[in-house]
Amino acid sequence: MVDERIETPLATRHDQDGVATVTLTNPGRRNALSCAMMKSLHDIFDAIATDRDVRCVILAAEGPVFCAGHDLKEMNGISDCDKHAALFSQCSDLMMRIVTLPQPVIAKVHGMATAAGCQLVASCDLAVAGTSAKFATPGVNIGLFCSTPMVALSRNISRKHAMRMLLTGDPINAETAHSMGLVSDIAEDDDLTDATTTLARGIAARSGMTVQTGKQAFYKQLEMPLSDAYAYASSVMTGNMQKHDAREGIGAFVEKRHPTWRHE
Repeated sequence: MVDERIETPLATRHDQDGVATVTLTNPGRRNALSCAMMKSLHDIFDAIATDRDVRCVILAAEGPVFCAGHDLKEMNGISDCDKHAALFSQCSDLMMRIVTLPQPVIAKVHGMATAAGCQLVASCDLAVAGTSAKFATPGVNIGLFCSTPMVALSRNISRKHAMRMLLTGDPINAETAHSMGLVSDIAEDDDLTDATTTLARGIAARSGMTVQTGKQAFYKQLEMPLSDAYAYASSVMTGNMQKHDAREGIGAFVEKRHPTWRHE
């Protein structure tokens, strides 16, 4: 007998009004970042990267948990050092794909985001958290320090806040995450979808070229000494001024009208 069951995708993509919503769809496994899940997400982000119709991305999840981090059962079933290295490299590549994606990515967070799930949130450009959301890097509790989540976390919040989360594994609530800078916005749980969509559509309404230029420049200058950062940013603005959307935007402001973007 032929098994005709259709395999459920681990992640899906839905586009509307210039916004692509990427959803983790494996709630039975708490949306864990298995190798298959990470590949699915990476493939979707690769496709979005070259899609000029997409100007903002929402990263969401099904079920009561946003993302529980790595699939510990999968990890525990691996004994080969090279395979463990490949798994963590795959995770790092996924996080870098989000950072280098031309479009801004907004995490829409409900429930728990733990370990690599917290790393996923920290890797996004913005994050909107429901009031009941919680965040943790609890690897220390199981003898596996959250070293790769630490990279994204320590680039979002202060050192001592990051170290407290990493050394204790204690969860923090949405309000604390907001005060630390891990999330950019908080919304009531019932309003989370509307709040995130409104933010994404507002970004998508801007010039796609300008937003892409700004996102790339933001992350690049962060790693530079101050004088180098100013020199680089000045060159970026000079190039930006030569683009149609910059001339159109400035002209529209002066003429008191709405700009018409080409997104290029």
